[in-house]
Amino acid sequence: MSTIYDVAKEAGVSPKTVSRVLNADAPVKEKTRVAVEAAMARLAYVPSNAARTMRSRKSGLVGLITGAISTSPGSGEFAGLPAIHIIQAAQRVLSEQGMTVLISDVGERHGQMARLVQTLLEHRVEGLMYVVEFHERIKLPENLDSQSVVLVNCFDDAGTPAVLPDDEGGEYNLVRGLVERGHSRIAFLTPPEQQVARALRLKGYQRALSEAGLAYDPAMVMTAALTGLAHEFDLLWDVLDRVLGNPDPPTVICCGNDKMAMRVYGLLSDRGLKIPEDISVVGYDDYRIISEQLHPPLTSASLPYEAMGARAAHMLLSMIRKEIQPKETRVDLVSGPVTWRKSVRTYDQTVVNIQSTRRNYK
Repeated sequence: MSTIYDVAKEAGVSPKTVSRVLNADAPVKEKTRVAVEAAMARLAYVPSNAARTMRSRKSGLVGLITGAISTSPGSGEFAGLPAIHIIQAAQRVLSEQGMTVLISDVGERHGQMARLVQTLLEHRVEGLMYVVEFHERIKLPENLDSQSVVLVNCFDDAGTPAVLPDDEGGEYNLVRGLVERGHSRIAFLTPPEQQVARALRLKGYQRALSEAGLAYDPAMVMTAALTGLAHEFDLLWDVLDRVLGNPDPPTVICCGNDKMAMRVYGLLSDRGLKIPEDISVVGYDDYRIISEQLHPPLTSASLPYEAMGARAAHMLLSMIRKEIQPKETRVDLVSGPVTWRKSVRTYDQTVVNIQSTRRNYK
């Protein structure tokens, strides 16, 4: 394998001149630069990244830890997809900026995270990203105190910089749009209570009703999905019976996610109800493999996974370049649009005017 000294001899220059060409850290005559580059090509010289890293303290590497790649197939047909979309967007941004991403998959072995972090640090990564599948609270290992770290789709109690979906804002915009289309009895079938998103989306649902002057009816809000069951939506049949059997039934059902909405379509059909003629249905996530294939196509609030990945990558790059300090960056909420399709009926009545308000994430 050729060395910098071989290149210097071939080009008829000093090793120091070759180093200047490689690192572009000092002026070199154009004729000399061309001669050095030609010599490197003839000798198939490959610069030592390790040596360059030791000199500049910049490796051009970013570590990314996730559990999406080895997610168990038994976790569901869409398991891992959110994190995969986040990773793809982050990797695209980082690659465009000349960074190389080292991806480590922790799977369900969260106890191994500290070891993976240490391994990435030993490879002199300039920053780290931690990406999870669902919006959740996490705890980072202690060996990250002095590192540039960005959490994506998760947050911790230590105030580590994080990029999160605006779950409250998404549900608010969805319900506000339903009110504007003439709906006043709006049922909400929530995700599992253990999920962080549930409380945030319920807050958005309540805020939209309040601003529209509509009373909040607890009978219209039910948990329709549970973790730990053999089938996630075992409660759905009974929950629909309760909601539809209300003396003042809803005109629209907000589902906690698109998978739930897909099952609601079938259960409503079993009851002889047509969508949207008899009742409207909306989802959350906007998994287009579901929302665009259902009949009628499903209205759904988007979870902006690609935007989150890109935002997190830009945030980490700014921290690596010292453009911002970690203490200056906390939680960045990313919002996504509501895509209105044919699963929602519009009623002829005066549209309620709702004005948006600013919020702080807590």
